[in-house]
Amino acid sequence: MHTLLLAALAIAPGTGFILYLYQKDRYDPEPLHLLFRCFIMGALSTFPVGALEVLASNLGFRNWYSTADIALYAFGIIALLEEGFKFLILRWYAFPLKSFNEPFDGIIYSIMISMGFATTENLVYVLGADTTASGIQIALIRSFTAVPAHATFAVLMGFFMGMARFSTQRSSWLFQILGLLTAIGFHGAYDFFLFAQFTPGIWGGAMVSLGIGVILSYRAIRIHQQLSKGLKDEGRFG
Repeated sequence: MHTLLLAALAIAPGTGFILYLYQKDRYDPEPLHLLFRCFIMGALSTFPVGALEVLASNLGFRNWYSTADIALYAFGIIALLEEGFKFLILRWYAFPLKSFNEPFDGIIYSIMISMGFATTENLVYVLGADTTASGIQIALIRSFTAVPAHATFAVLMGFFMGMARFSTQRSSWLFQILGLLTAIGFHGAYDFFLFAQFTPGIWGGAMVSLGIGVILSYRAIRIHQQLSKGLKDEGRFG
């Protein structure tokens, strides 16, 4: 019973973000089986990412009292690997789909991949807790920190991928690279402030980074909703 409770708490935030974004996809909702595939691929990507992160941690370069080492680990290892794998799935599976036919689709496919990753990661942390109480605590904390952070990284990456889908070939690649770098930048900044615990109170920077990401994500959603509405009104789909 306790395991089921912990699993439900771990799954709930990702599910909430998926439902929120899905109901925002008003003009041409995506096929559920394609969204499910993206979720599963995002979930499966946690295994190679986790293995590579463990390997990187064992290289011995990380010094928790070195700003440079922490920055390298946050941006060059964690953020690069996690956002890089999400980007590969988004770019090589979702991006070419015929159903990817409006700007908002970049956001919805990206959020499915990211929530697959974040939900699996959440299950590992919550179910791996020593006690039920600590598992509940971890689940609640991550519901307001790590999972929303992954959601903002996904929305920002998906925003630029949506722009890329409806741009010239040259501009498309620029938007794609910008989407990847934006996600890595916000992810790296969030983790850096959490890792640099040798400076008291610096963890607050992660909350500031998350807050900025939430604001930008909300604006990105509004912009792509308007762009998708414009295409719908022009008869481009639907």
